[in-house]
Amino acid sequence: MVWKPRVTVAVIAEQSARYLMVEEVVAGRPVFNQPAGHLEDGESLVAAAVRECLEETAWQFQPEALIGLYRWRSARKQDTFLRATFCGHCIERLAETELDTGIVAAHWLTWDEIEARQTQLRSPLVMHSLRDYVRGKRYPLDLLVDIDGNAAP
Repeated sequence: MVWKPRVTVAVIAEQSARYLMVEEVVAGRPVFNQPAGHLEDGESLVAAAVRECLEETAWQFQPEALIGLYRWRSARKQDTFLRATFCGHCIERLAETELDTGIVAAHWLTWDEIEARQTQLRSPLVMHSLRDYVRGKRYPLDLLVDIDGNAAP
């Protein structure tokens, strides 16, 4: 069997001291996460973050910076995740957008409300990336380079 990490993206959007969070059902239990999901074939990390935010919250997201790249191994499933977390702002909510299967609702939560749900957070990546965001970690988006498959070597 070939080992492959799961490449994911996540979004931190702050508005009026509240953070955009997703309430979803995973393995039959409600959990909270940033808007997040898997990178799809042929997609850039930035495009994946924009798409996942729209699919999970109905908000159009404008990325401004990369917060970090995080590797996490789930002890429960023995899967390794490589997650790129972006920050930016939400432009517009598209009310007609149907949310992904498993998503209960999108919420704007305060820091204290998120901390109070620590046992309900989907993974340790949620608080770790939020703390990095609050500490001011920011990397320019041009750090991420996509090279076309047809580009000359």
